[in-house]
Amino acid sequence: MKKPPPGTEERIAKMTFASIYPLYVAKIEKKGRTKKELHEVIEWLTGYDEKKLESLVDDEITFDVFFKECRLNTNAHLIKGVICGYRIEDMEDSLIKKSRYLDKLVDELAKGKAMEKILRVDK
Repeated sequence: MKKPPPGTEERIAKMTFASIYPLYVAKIEKKGRTKKELHEVIEWLTGYDEKKLESLVDDEITFDVFFKECRLNTNAHLIKGVICGYRIEDMEDSLIKKSRYLDKLVDELAKGKAMEKILRVDK
């Protein structure tokens, strides 16, 4: 199993959600998706609704706090694949893995995947 470089978790922990959120918005809007869809994806993963997301951005919450205080979806383990050169399902359960879950969902949204597939809805 390939491990992230030393210091990666510490670097992610110190980043603020407010610094990354606009990048997520720009990425998905450039591909024709909406902020509402982004919020739906984030809420599915974390339990944070739109109002809470706004306060997390305003309070400049770090990713460490963002993921410690969230209610991670019980189906998050179904998020699989490669992101940033690392296979998500092979990562240890850590802040890096949780942040990669979010990155993967945003990527899937930007790539035009159906919401049911992104949110791992069984039919």
